[in-house]
Amino acid sequence: MKSAASYLALSTALLLSACGGGNSAIAPLSAAQVRGPAGDYPMVLGEPFVVEGVTYTPADVMNYDSVGYAEAGYGEGVSGAHRTLPLPSYVEITSLETGRTILVRLTERGPMQGRNLVSFSPQTFAQLGVTPSSRLPVRVRRVNPPEAERALLRSGAQVPARMDTPPGLLAVLKRKLSAPVPVAQATLDKPQTPPAKVAPKPTPKPKPAPAVTAKGLFVQIGAYSSRERAESVAKGLGASAEQAGKVWRVRTGPHKDRGQADAALAKARSAGYADARVVTAP
Repeated sequence: MKSAASYLALSTALLLSACGGGNSAIAPLSAAQVRGPAGDYPMVLGEPFVVEGVTYTPADVMNYDSVGYAEAGYGEGVSGAHRTLPLPSYVEITSLETGRTILVRLTERGPMQGRNLVSFSPQTFAQLGVTPSSRLPVRVRRVNPPEAERALLRSGAQVPARMDTPPGLLAVLKRKLSAPVPVAQATLDKPQTPPAKVAPKPTPKPKPAPAVTAKGLFVQIGAYSSRERAESVAKGLGASAEQAGKVWRVRTGPHKDRGQADAALAKARSAGYADARVVTAP
């Protein structure tokens, strides 16, 4: 069991650089805050940064699911580093060697060299049951765990492992890993150049311009698989529901400044939406 002093040391070590660049980590908090829900807010993204010629742009991707390699890093507890997901984020990590799956809290930007997808603390490798290495094949899937599990990871403890991934799914994931395509993270952050056209094509008719989401601060109340459910929640809070990939997200905003956004966040949480958070729309 870690002492209160070690929790305080952990919280003060998690300092977010002003530029939001490669060595960013979540902002400093008191020991009590790290153990409480405040330890997960506000979530931060940061500015784009470059690693070995590839530009990585942090983004709030809710249904993130990718395969790649993990390397040994630093950090306390069951934690890790990722180049683009919000800090902090919670992900299920599956070892593609054993199928063992655990819950990990991402607290830093990284890795800061090479093309590995993530880096893990020593305790993360220990819970996966493997020796820290620079080439552990893994699946990284973003999840939204209950507060009880979040609190365990914030305190430096670990959450019981998930059910092992069955061999059939492991085989599918390994094929994705070995497919001759760019690293998943680079693909996400730096779209590939479309192939050259073989022959000229007729000029297509102009299409209506797509709706543009207003820039600014939003309070994201939740994400739902059902449009009807999202619109019902939005109606009760004076928010809006919009489609984002396979889910419908409910937001209020844009808010003109952080103060207005924090007030809206407090209102949403008081209405029972404890996972509401402030986000920045592109």
